[in-house]
Amino acid sequence: MTEKKRVAVLISGRGSNMQALVEAARAPDYPAEIALVISNRPNAPGLAWAKEQGLPTLPLDHNLYESREHFEGQLQSVLGLAKIDLIALAGFMRLMTAEFVTRWEGRMINIHPSLLPAFKGLDTHEQALAAGVRISGCTVHFVVPEMDAGPIIGQAAVPVLPDDTTDTLAARVLAAEHRLYPPMLALLAQGQIRMAETGVVWQRTDFTNINQAEAVFSPPL
Repeated sequence: MTEKKRVAVLISGRGSNMQALVEAARAPDYPAEIALVISNRPNAPGLAWAKEQGLPTLPLDHNLYESREHFEGQLQSVLGLAKIDLIALAGFMRLMTAEFVTRWEGRMINIHPSLLPAFKGLDTHEQALAAGVRISGCTVHFVVPEMDAGPIIGQAAVPVLPDDTTDTLAARVLAAEHRLYPPMLALLAQGQIRMAETGVVWQRTDFTNINQAEAVFSPPL
């Protein structure tokens, strides 16, 4: 079996998507291992959960650094020492500098709680309800310097119900996130996708292990 890619998951809070990735990575045939969990908030519940699971964890409080560049310099040192291949952002509430993002171009992905390019940034569920859309969802995408603008790897759609509140919609979207993120990370770890100037380039792949009812793909015909 090909050596598994070493993944660092970056979180800021409860880390529920991180937990979904950890659970998926326990499968012997999953092509990635969660080698490190980092939080910029030392008291993040997700960091405590990861530690309980026996995973290498690191609190990296951004408030202790004089600048974003200083924080990212320390982050890069840690990632290098851990021999990290890929970064998965999972509720990491920090914008990265263009320099850091470019360093990890094609090797850093994020999950966003909307069907991008709609509703970028924060308060996505409030935006969706205010716009009156009938379908919402989540997106896994490559990270680029512009916020929430990287090439889309996969999406999962959920209905917006007439009586939805931000909380009920958020819960439905979050459940979809947990189903979508692990197989998308697996595709990257397997080398089945890569980022190019034209967007996501797909290699020949087998989608039998991916719930295509949940994910909306744009693979080559």
